[in-house]
Amino acid sequence: MNIPCLKYLILSMRIDILTILPDLLHSPFSDSIMKRAQTKGHLELKIHNIRDYSTNKHNKVDDYQYGGGAGMVMSIEPIAAIIEKLKAEREYEEIIFMTPDGEILEQSICNDLSLKGNIMILCGHYKGVDERIREHYITKEISIGSYVLSGGELGAAVLVDSVVRLIPGVLNDETSALTDSFQDGLLSPPVYTRPPEYNGMKVPEVLLSGDFGKIDKWREEKALERTKTRRPDLLD
Repeated sequence: MNIPCLKYLILSMRIDILTILPDLLHSPFSDSIMKRAQTKGHLELKIHNIRDYSTNKHNKVDDYQYGGGAGMVMSIEPIAAIIEKLKAEREYEEIIFMTPDGEILEQSICNDLSLKGNIMILCGHYKGVDERIREHYITKEISIGSYVLSGGELGAAVLVDSVVRLIPGVLNDETSALTDSFQDGLLSPPVYTRPPEYNGMKVPEVLLSGDFGKIDKWREEKALERTKTRRPDLLD
């Protein structure tokens, strides 16, 4: 189990996202928790349009792949230019490439990234980026699942949300994120709220008992039971 201690977590983070479709990323970060994180100063988010760094008169950022084959490849020049510019302004602990063949995103990765101060995320498109970018600039490659999306923007939004919510002060209850599913290697137990009975459906008596020792034990048992049933792979 890899849970960051709150007192060692940073209180703010800067994330730069490199994309050719910046409009796709405005909505995920303009509401709810991500909006509050920025308003409260816990998150500084910058979205950069890679096309702004193209030297092509039509702002083209892709080209045919050497050796033939279907699909275009994102060119090295504009991506390298923006990465070099940002690196000259500050030090980045991670430069992440969102790609289907990257490491599958797990809670432990989110925990580790929440300890960073500056992160850069590159969103891929087409058949991918020129391999030289991955070889010389990228420090970490992440996938959000074994499937292919039209681009890396949605994956980047998922990654940012899963990391930023761990920063102390972002959530109203700082302990909430540390009791989520996967933080202890298990799924979360069932949860209930008022009323205690609805159309004959009752809340388990133990949760109404006020005996927090019994409640904690019940939650541990239910979390283990749910994990065995739904995600036995986590127990391996």
